[in-house]
Amino acid sequence: MARFVGRRLLHLLPVLFAVTLLTFLIASLLPGDLASTILGDQATPEKVAALRTQMGLDLPLWERYLHWLWGVMHGDLGRSFRTGETVLAAVVDRLPVSLELMLIAETLGLVIGIPLAILCAVKQGSAIDRFLTGLAFGKLSLPSFMVAILLIYLFAVQLNWLPATGYVPFAEDPAANLRSFVLPGVTLAFAEWPVLMRVLRSDMIATLQEDYIAMAKAKGLRPARILLVHALKPSSLTLVTVAGINIGRLIGGALIVETIFALPGIGRLLVGAIYARDFIILQGVVLFVAVGFVAVNFIVDMLYAVLDPRIRHGRA
Repeated sequence: MARFVGRRLLHLLPVLFAVTLLTFLIASLLPGDLASTILGDQATPEKVAALRTQMGLDLPLWERYLHWLWGVMHGDLGRSFRTGETVLAAVVDRLPVSLELMLIAETLGLVIGIPLAILCAVKQGSAIDRFLTGLAFGKLSLPSFMVAILLIYLFAVQLNWLPATGYVPFAEDPAANLRSFVLPGVTLAFAEWPVLMRVLRSDMIATLQEDYIAMAKAKGLRPARILLVHALKPSSLTLVTVAGINIGRLIGGALIVETIFALPGIGRLLVGAIYARDFIILQGVVLFVAVGFVAVNFIVDMLYAVLDPRIRHGRA
């Protein structure tokens, strides 16, 4: 297992290098001049030239990349020219909000999707299977912002059960914090469970037709044990892949959902940086999200090895 983890970590190095290079190039090749943007109405040719020299913008692109990469390796992602806040401080301050939203949404998606997938696999071809499959397809065609608006109208405006917008830190009031995450978490979970259900349903249908499942039934094992122990585990590889991709996507925060519900997370920080043309914040957040996505995929690889020992021994 240690050798397997070591090989995967070595494979991450070129990926992380490519991530940093692409992130730097995307931000550096955007139209407009960063020095002119920072100076705004006070921009003159002399001031722009002086600021470009001060920030190293007059250096060759490869040299700027090396300076920036050296700073990233030492935890220096730059500083916002609007607020003066460092990128690292801005990300760390908003990360707990996005992580909590991600955890709630993914947990709800799994809680809804896994039982429904098992039910559909057991009742393959039945009316229940056709109904739930059609419901999942219909839900996939419904955009998240529409679900958010409907939930706000029903539970915040009509019933007045939950707040429509706003955020309360968990340390201040845990109950209010959870109430502020119910609607955005459910909104994202509604987009997650159909995919998870469809993927696990297909794999479990194939697994339930294997010979060892027939052997387990012949031995008289309880149906619940056959489903949850013998069938669910080998059917979960694709589910883990999809869940990992979804988690990686949610690391950056659901941009629309965080904006609609006024949650101060990573996604809203990214949207604000785009509107304000704050390229330094934009570059740092994109790098953070990309590295987080790579890290989640590494964890998914480790889960593969746990679910199927043949993978870590190279015989899968």
